[in-house]
Amino acid sequence: MVQDVVGAVSLDPFAVMNTVGLVAFALVGSTKAIREEFDVFGIAVVGLVTAFAGGATRDVLVGRVPLALQSFGEIRLGLLGVALAVGLSVAFESADEHPITLLSDAVGLAAFATAGAIVATEAGVSGFGVVAIATINAVGGGAFADILLDRSPFVLFDDFYASCAVLGGTTYWLTTTLVGAEGVAAAVCAAVTVGSRMVAVAYGWRLPTAQTLGVARDEPHENR
Repeated sequence: MVQDVVGAVSLDPFAVMNTVGLVAFALVGSTKAIREEFDVFGIAVVGLVTAFAGGATRDVLVGRVPLALQSFGEIRLGLLGVALAVGLSVAFESADEHPITLLSDAVGLAAFATAGAIVATEAGVSGFGVVAIATINAVGGGAFADILLDRSPFVLFDDFYASCAVLGGTTYWLTTTLVGAEGVAAAVCAAVTVGSRMVAVAYGWRLPTAQTLGVARDEPHENR
């Protein structure tokens, strides 16, 4: 049975990306709840919401029952991510800021952007729909988790995060349009998303706010 599962994953880009994304985002969401001193149940809830909310929204948009409600296997993957987060918090102080967590966040973002793009393409939506669903799949869980943590979704701030998923989804659509190979498109989408996110973290990339644009506009007048 285990060999059958491994074989299926190795042949199915969606299965690979979905598996990686579930574990990675459950870990990331759980570390946030741990930082806020949630109890074990609260940690599990936030972790699972981070892992599943984006994918559930994706499935509703394409008119199918969310995969999390079809098989307990996906829930087990989410719980694995929760358990890893608890272990990480025991081993390291400020686990939510540890490089392992930051890398997991970037990997999960890439995996879910790719999974969303695959599902959207198979559903026959437009190019805009592919990019939109890829982005929703990638950042939806984190947005719902932030609401549970009683704060505004950080993807709406100036951090260069959701933009990475937009870049990945656009890359997937362009690759499938020009090349037509799903496996190649999935690999390129994941690489662009995780690569752009890690570069953004390393160099502190941020999108401008209206306030910073106003400052830039006023600076020449101040220098006169």
